[in-house]
Amino acid sequence: MAEFELVREIKNLCPNNQMRDVFFQEVETEDPAEYVRQLLKGKEVELSTETGADGAVTVHAVCDGLIQKFVFTPI
Repeated sequence: MAEFELVREIKNLCPNNQMRDVFFQEVETEDPAEYVRQLLKGKEVELSTETGADGAVTVHAVCDGLIQKFVFTPI
């Protein structure tokens, strides 16, 4: 099982508020996209995935109109 540092950013949809909610945690998973799918389970979710040269995986999720970004960096 691969270990990652996960940074989760949730875009604030309130007018005139440019701040984002940001959360950090360490996770173990073989498939970052599946991890996000399980985290947002039971909701309508659209995912797109990007893999960087350094092995970091970025998962963009739109869940019930809320935009979230999950960055998985290998530890």
